[in-house]
Amino acid sequence: MPKSKPLIDHDGEVRELSLADVKQMQAASDALPAALQAKLRIRGPQKAPIKERITIRLSPDVVQPFRETGVGWQARLDAALKDWLKSHKPAELTR
Repeated sequence: MPKSKPLIDHDGEVRELSLADVKQMQAASDALPAALQAKLRIRGPQKAPIKERITIRLSPDVVQPFRETGVGWQARLDAALKDWLKSHKPAELTR
């Protein structure tokens, strides 16, 4: 089998891939060791959305304490709002 051309030239530019290059490619699941695959595991698509993506503007003094708790702060903010709804009704709020 002939050796393929380097993907990068002497100037560091990446050349355009040919059909032969693409045919030689392997799926990551075939090429990577199992231990590395486990670390790079990608979450699949959500089967049924359980949360709604929205845009909301909150004051910094509300958001910052949650952000300071680290990863998962949005879920904790969601839980705090759910807890608030147990004893309050949004319609009762006035400006």
